[in-house]
Amino acid sequence: MTTATEAPPAPPQAEPPVHRPSVRRKLVPYWLLLPGILWLLVFFVLPMVYQASTSVQTGSLEQGFEVTWHFQTYWDAFTEYLPQFLRSLLYAGTATVLCLLLGYPLAYLIAFRAGRWRNLLLILVIAPFFTSFLIRTLAWKTILADDSVVVDVLNTLHLLDVTSWLGMTEGDRVLATPLAVVCGLTYNFLPFMILPLYTSLERIDTRLHEAAGDLYATPATTFRKVTFPLSMPGVVSGTLLTFIPASGDYVNAELLGSTDTRMIGNVIQSQYLRILDYPTAAALSLILMAIVLIMVTVYIRRAGTEDLV
Repeated sequence: MTTATEAPPAPPQAEPPVHRPSVRRKLVPYWLLLPGILWLLVFFVLPMVYQASTSVQTGSLEQGFEVTWHFQTYWDAFTEYLPQFLRSLLYAGTATVLCLLLGYPLAYLIAFRAGRWRNLLLILVIAPFFTSFLIRTLAWKTILADDSVVVDVLNTLHLLDVTSWLGMTEGDRVLATPLAVVCGLTYNFLPFMILPLYTSLERIDTRLHEAAGDLYATPATTFRKVTFPLSMPGVVSGTLLTFIPASGDYVNAELLGSTDTRMIGNVIQSQYLRILDYPTAAALSLILMAIVLIMVTVYIRRAGTEDLV
């Protein structure tokens, strides 16, 4: 009886070669990031270093400035212009709240109810950007003039009595009052609130609304439990894009306000261009940046989301 011979074992197959990325390919992401990094260095880091250096200098424009590490400038600038700091934060915060109250319903309408009119409404939202920021602000001088229709309507409805009691207007005047400055800030920065809100709301799956309805949730409950929490990234982004530039704005207070409504941006502009006190102006700029940075950090943590749109 013969036994079948066993087949010889198959020769081991060579493993496929591992293609390791070359050094040049590894450096591609860094080369792509290089233009952005250079942009930040030239237009952000270097100006910040220059501002910090200027803030600790002493001297005058005629005699020249010299770095003497005079940190007392920060304390003097902060204590002297504390009312302007508080006023700027108050005006910017009020304008941000108004932009949210006005912008959220409009963004909701565009995202869920506009239909074929959506593109047209979006164009109307960004239409103010087609004109200069200065022209838009100057237009409010005509809108809020003492003999304007707006002021006549407010007087007829006795609303100016309420705003005067709140300290926002003076008598029958609206122009050159805090209300005028807040109106200008709200109008100019409203698109910065609407667009992030619309982007966030558009991402919400409408089937979630249907599911909430199937669970017998009322429209108010659906909004409170589903829509608003899912739109929080847009709320955070919109409030930041509104509050940050509004807190440092000086155009609205300059054109629509008075000496009693000056914001910290007006003080910085005056220190740079009129008084020519560069160390104080630099110190004020850095103090404002630090205050806003702290407020933004606390706000983002309290909002419970870092997923910004």
